[in-house]
Amino acid sequence: MSSTGENVVRIEAEALTALAARLAGPMKVQFERAVELLFQCSARVVVTGMGKSGIIAQKIAATLSSTGTPSLFMHPAEALHGDLGMVASGDIVIALSSSGETEELLKLLAKIKRVGDALISLTCDVKSTLAQASDVALDCSVPREGCNLGLAPTASTTAMLALGDALAVALSERRGFKEEDFAELHPGGKLGKKLMRVTDLMHSGEALPRVNPETSMHEVIYEMSRKKLGMTTVSQNGKLLGVISDGDLRRLLETRGKDAMDLKAGECMTPNPVTIDASSFAMTALNLMEARKITSLVVVEADSRLLGVLHLHDLWGTESI
Repeated sequence: MSSTGENVVRIEAEALTALAARLAGPMKVQFERAVELLFQCSARVVVTGMGKSGIIAQKIAATLSSTGTPSLFMHPAEALHGDLGMVASGDIVIALSSSGETEELLKLLAKIKRVGDALISLTCDVKSTLAQASDVALDCSVPREGCNLGLAPTASTTAMLALGDALAVALSERRGFKEEDFAELHPGGKLGKKLMRVTDLMHSGEALPRVNPETSMHEVIYEMSRKKLGMTTVSQNGKLLGVISDGDLRRLLETRGKDAMDLKAGECMTPNPVTIDASSFAMTALNLMEARKITSLVVVEADSRLLGVLHLHDLWGTESI
């Protein structure tokens, strides 16, 4: 059984290798034209397909939407009974059909061509009715399916999925889609936290541990204990001067003993601490903490104006999706 599984994976890998070769060669112009049509679209992208192709179409629509292209999935059978109203003037339709002769899709062609802005097809037969009716027909044919009967779509749907991903990624690059744009569309879950800004997670206002250079060490310890971040900032007139951490306190007591309590915050602080801008991503902050082996970052503006503190605990869950 394991050999069968290995064979299926190899067949699908071969299909993707062949697809990549076509994209680099004979299909390059068609692919680039498809991306340009999608880029110029003034409305939405409607992705449609029946059966297994329909499942792939749903994923492609979701990927397009998450990378900055308003998209939706339309079930061809439901479209024949009223849902064709989903397609409006200016929309582009992407139709998926391995054979290019799917009856439900062919029945929609006249209306799609009349209302939609353009039709792009993903099919294994570029001479099919669907392909011939398309403004751009992208070839996702495969040498063979992974199914031992050669019937169930396996390698062909894998190729369709990869081709849809290729369109979505190329289109997002064409749009200049950036991390901050992606973050706006993914506010929930671990991915959302990964893409949150430092300003959304930092401790500020009353939650920000803060003392001035003349604060006694007794008051410094009280402030650190009260704010529960294992450190405090030292500032004056709103400007960051340094920090005092639990580790700084331990080292101070080891070297100065009880005399340490007679000192002021300005005499004990670590000047020029590691800082980060409030607009940085949470993952940027996490990477910086790991690289510098610290548990807190002070958040400042360009003029060293103190804004907040970000603790490692605030970033738990951002390291994985």
